[in-house]
Amino acid sequence: MHRSRLREGSLDATDRALLNRLQAGLAPCQNLFRPLADATGLDEAEVIRRIERLRGIGAITRFGPFIDATALGGAYCLCAMAVPEHRFDEVATRVNAHDAVAHNYERHHRFNMWFVLACETPEAIRREADRIARETGLAVHRFPKLREFFIGFQVAL
Repeated sequence: MHRSRLREGSLDATDRALLNRLQAGLAPCQNLFRPLADATGLDEAEVIRRIERLRGIGAITRFGPFIDATALGGAYCLCAMAVPEHRFDEVATRVNAHDAVAHNYERHHRFNMWFVLACETPEAIRREADRIARETGLAVHRFPKLREFFIGFQVAL
């Protein structure tokens, strides 16, 4: 899937405030959307409707928890491939068919496909990467995490 920039005016001030609140994270609770509703002056149904709309227009790509594989005893690894342009869609389909692929991105670079493998063990990372290499006939370069940095992203109001 190729994404493009949102059309001018796609987001109003309330959408932007909601995106900023979502980026800060949600505390698990019985009424998950209540704090967002209170902070934005919306009711919970409107918060949910706006999140669905933001996902629908591509302002957010997913809505759900971020699971830290390492904290749960698993492993993950950033991987890159140099995919011939004429094979890109076919290779993306093959790579994305693997349950261990957390997400996959196209880049304008010699290594034009970047994806994350999330598995139960480091050995499973090796097996999955090797399997993808065999299936595609292309090298899978692995970039294991050395250090983690947390960043925030805020939308200008």
